[in-house]
Amino acid sequence: MKTIYATAVCALLGLSAVGCAVTDRQQSAGSYVDDATITSKVKAKFAEDKTVSASRISVETLKGVVQLSGFATNAEERERAADLARSVSGVQSVRNSIQIQPKQ
Repeated sequence: MKTIYATAVCALLGLSAVGCAVTDRQQSAGSYVDDATITSKVKAKFAEDKTVSASRISVETLKGVVQLSGFATNAEERERAADLARSVSGVQSVRNSIQIQPKQ
């Protein structure tokens, strides 16, 4: 079930990226699509992983640099999210801004 969910997320994100405009000052259309693909793959890895909450962590990519933000329940989840992001092909670096917020 998680594989189906991850595949659906990737497909939807890929389709939504095609419809977005990119200005000359930001990045090229090809670079934008590459970044959207990286973001989709990172999110899919989060969805497949049992220790990372895909719904509490946001992923953004610009020129191969992945920015993670949101909340993790502990340091292990925070680091696991960064490790998963680093494992995606095309990722240049990861900026981990995930805050730790234990479940209440």
